[in-house]
Amino acid sequence: MKVPYPRTALLVGLALSYLLSLIPFGPYFYDIAIGIGINIILAVSLNLVNGHTGQFSLGHAGFMAVGAYVSAAITNLLGSKILGPEAGTGAHAALFVAALILGGVGAAVAGLIVGVPSLRLKGDYLAIVTLGFGEIIRVIIQNTEEIGAARGWSITSGFPAVIDKQVTVVPYTNLFSTYATAAITIYIITSLVNATYGRGFLTVRDDEIAAEAMGVNTTKYKVIAFVIAAFFAGVAGGLYAHFKQYINPSGFDFMLSVSVVVMVILGGMGSTPGVSFAAFLLTLLPEVLRWFAKSDLLDRIIHLILGFLSTENFAVASAKIKALFESRMIIYSLILIFLMLTRPQGLFGDINAARRASPDRQRRKE
Repeated sequence: MKVPYPRTALLVGLALSYLLSLIPFGPYFYDIAIGIGINIILAVSLNLVNGHTGQFSLGHAGFMAVGAYVSAAITNLLGSKILGPEAGTGAHAALFVAALILGGVGAAVAGLIVGVPSLRLKGDYLAIVTLGFGEIIRVIIQNTEEIGAARGWSITSGFPAVIDKQVTVVPYTNLFSTYATAAITIYIITSLVNATYGRGFLTVRDDEIAAEAMGVNTTKYKVIAFVIAAFFAGVAGGLYAHFKQYINPSGFDFMLSVSVVVMVILGGMGSTPGVSFAAFLLTLLPEVLRWFAKSDLLDRIIHLILGFLSTENFAVASAKIKALFESRMIIYSLILIFLMLTRPQGLFGDINAARRASPDRQRRKE
């Protein structure tokens, strides 16, 4: 989707990020809001590879892990040496931005190392290779004692603050930094794809053989897409690390990569608004289901539907329905299945683009 005034849209996004940061969320909703912003960055960046370029990567969690650990190393190990005890908020903010950028660069280098040998592959073969590299990254971190290994690593740096007359630190990551980064990610990816140079990504997706016949270096475009996506995944990892203040290799496993892929597919391959909305929906949905399972609303709905049953049968049926909703991931999965059956092209996707990017079509080309 082409945005008429992308720079104006970016400024609006930054302004909205600032306004959002002024809302006094409680700890629970604050955590959810930060998670939504980080997932938007992950989904939009992966959409460049899986949606706009028509490839299939399952290694996004590995690049997020690289960014998280590199940025944490900079703030943990170098922060105290670079910043003195009297450093102000501005100096800490500059350190945080530098750590995010360097974490993204580290992830981009990892993406380049993975991409150059593997992106000559296509379809399912590429997915298997990227999955393998993502797991290799996680296992390497898990066995590196200097960064906590399997025990995990605590991030001790943050903005200096006075709370209840005591000097403490608050996490670097906040609502403004998260959603401002998301807005910048959307702006860069959208501008790149809509630029003349970015049309090369779309030609690779639409028909790779025809693109090669016309002289397009398809491997170069795939590597560039992979590196850019890895960079923003690394930035998202840095935001995650400096919000949770603790990172563990188990938090960057295969299921995280699958979750991001689901956001891209559900939102619509190649649709930036679609994958952004899917990231919002799939981050919020488990929490909505958690609330619904324990709310009086569920009791009223059950009574309305099954009120005709006898007291004994109603109690049994009600207990079973509540047990089903307490296992909210079952309902979550059923909702995903329903959405994909009714909207196979994604919520905001083009059915023709979905068909062009499908693995079956990739196999027929080969």
